[in-house]
Amino acid sequence: MNAMKCIVGLGNPGKKYEKTRHNVGFMVIDELVKRNGWQLNKTKFNGLYTMETIDETKVILLKPQTYMNLSGESLRPLMDFYELTEEDVLVVYDDLDLPTGKIRLRQKGGHGGHNGISSIIDQLGSKNFNRLRIGIDRPTGEKTVIDHVLGKFDKSVASDVQQSVERAADACESWMNKPFPQVMNDFNQS
Repeated sequence: MNAMKCIVGLGNPGKKYEKTRHNVGFMVIDELVKRNGWQLNKTKFNGLYTMETIDETKVILLKPQTYMNLSGESLRPLMDFYELTEEDVLVVYDDLDLPTGKIRLRQKGGHGGHNGISSIIDQLGSKNFNRLRIGIDRPTGEKTVIDHVLGKFDKSVASDVQQSVERAADACESWMNKPFPQVMNDFNQS
């Protein structure tokens, strides 16, 4: 196993975007910070981050502060500075094509219309990085995709959202001492 890993949760900075669908990546980082009693106390690389240890593996938890569409501009310099490869990185983000409460892990792929992932692919020059997608459903009725992703979750799905955030955090922790394909196998079942 590599000496260091990075979990990057995608979202938008600022009070206005807290708890919005687009910020479930941030919510997973917040869950990991909360359960371990840590703080995101470093600011560099256009991001908020901390470096900690989970199961004897050094891990960087990163919340880019660039706004979603420029997420790669935070991740790339951090990877360069700490000499991380694509295999050392796990990107956690929202997915319109999964039902609320579902999570899916995969090792590579396109951006699927997600601007944050598109930015990371552009910055890394590669599609081969680990991803953890959290379902936010597609908008219904007249609601636009933008209004949907920047809107808050309905109270009716609050417990589903919380469960998916906790399950995603469990998957992140599992990745500290297991190969990613095994984590995919364990967490893509339900």
